[in-house]
Amino acid sequence: MSYQQEPTTPFRWHYAEFDDSNFQIRGRTLFFIIVLFSVILVVALLFLYARWVCRSGHSSPAPAPAPQGLSLSTAQLAGAGGLDPATINSFPIVLHKLGSSGGADAECCICLGVFADGDKVKVLPQCNHRFHSDCVDKWLAAQPSCPLCRAELRADSLV
Repeated sequence: MSYQQEPTTPFRWHYAEFDDSNFQIRGRTLFFIIVLFSVILVVALLFLYARWVCRSGHSSPAPAPAPQGLSLSTAQLAGAGGLDPATINSFPIVLHKLGSSGGADAECCICLGVFADGDKVKVLPQCNHRFHSDCVDKWLAAQPSCPLCRAELRADSLV
């Protein structure tokens, strides 16, 4: 058996030899490309619109309804913010000593930091819970209750 080799042509890559007539986009292909581009554009615009609505729509959220069985007086609703600075400053501040209190009182539940010897610790009058002074002052400016047990700390409830 004899094998015949076919004459080989050299592999030439010249820019002038490319025939780009096969790369023309016509008819149905052009239609599908336009539809695909339109769908992508519409989805992108809807995403941007939804993002804009979410950012600007929550500037004034509606108050949550009170759970059934609980009624708030108008005095409680009017002062639903934190305590005034004079009330916050009236709470006693003590220096923490190692070994003076153990267990849960050995750390601030707001910042989760352990009390070091000599830290300024504020003691809340209703429940005697202790917190770093800076931590609890920020909390009480926004909330009128103990961060741990939620005991009411307003001046009219301290009597």
